[in-house]
Amino acid sequence: MDNVTEVYNFSAGPAVLPVSVIKKMQAEQPSFKDSGMSVLEISHRSSLYEEMFHQAKSDLRKLMKIPDTYEILFQQGGATLQFTATALNLATKQKRIGLIDSGHWSQRAGQEAQLVGVEVDPVASGQASGYTELPYQLNLTGAYDYLHITTNNTIEGTMYRRLPATEGNLLVGDMSSNILGQSYDVNDFGLIYAGAQKNIGPAGLTIVIVKKDLLGQAQALPAMLDYSKQAKKDSALNTPPVFAIYAAGLVFKWLLDLGGVAAMQKRNEKKAALLYDYLDNSTLFKPAVTKVSDRSTTNVPFMTGDEALDARFIEEATAQGLLNLKGHRLVGGMRASLYNAFPYEGVEALVAFMEKFAKTVGEK
Repeated sequence: MDNVTEVYNFSAGPAVLPVSVIKKMQAEQPSFKDSGMSVLEISHRSSLYEEMFHQAKSDLRKLMKIPDTYEILFQQGGATLQFTATALNLATKQKRIGLIDSGHWSQRAGQEAQLVGVEVDPVASGQASGYTELPYQLNLTGAYDYLHITTNNTIEGTMYRRLPATEGNLLVGDMSSNILGQSYDVNDFGLIYAGAQKNIGPAGLTIVIVKKDLLGQAQALPAMLDYSKQAKKDSALNTPPVFAIYAAGLVFKWLLDLGGVAAMQKRNEKKAALLYDYLDNSTLFKPAVTKVSDRSTTNVPFMTGDEALDARFIEEATAQGLLNLKGHRLVGGMRASLYNAFPYEGVEALVAFMEKFAKTVGEK
């Protein structure tokens, strides 16, 4: 990357963080709140941590308009652990859930639930379209403990802007890749979970937002998997991910200063529109998702249709400071992840390079 002055990180996660947040973390590392200790050193039993934790929790509640009837948990283990935890905590009566199969990560959620003895009924699937379109029509049969939905599919590049009709069933949402970037009504869900490393902060933190009246249904669960026990200990049943919570709190403040989730959604739509507009008019590059209403504003997979040409594009883009554009192995091609902290200027730089590249190789 000789002579490259600006780097843009299109990684699907861990992902780009706001520059101002990184600078604040850097400035506060030697002495957090003038304590003489780094935030990496402070005890989770200290008043320094308690104040920071409760402020982050309060700001998240404000950002997502989370009612007091919901508990907010700051957990570890990533969203993958929540595939299991949600099943153990909520699938306690019917031991049966309905899976809205919109791609790889929803399938993984179903597989993990099955491992703990829960029946998984695929009530809708995007398989017929190759997961380039979202399933909305649900085939519900019998009773379910809950229905599971993945709101944004990072691999396939699809995103739910409106939720399917659940016919009164409890809805659990994996919101890992578009939480705080797309507006949803928390009241539509019984539980929401999200890994932090895409839209919130560094890896190591997982957000769980759960209706309080759903707590305590399960019996004899391991403590770290029991939402009720975690809630009683205010997410400090063991040592919590202090630094990740601190970083998330800074991101929450950054989002509030920018106008909250609705403002961020508009910013994300503007970024995505610039890239999709170019892709729709290019004769070399093609978007993986052609149905406009199903397109993700967060993850945009695209390709040329020629693997060798894709590889050349990725190599040359990397040399120009456009990093981590290689697509997921299940889809191939390229993928631009445009999370909340990703700047509009980065999309402009990508489109400019794509135009130049297309002229170099000759538009098809």
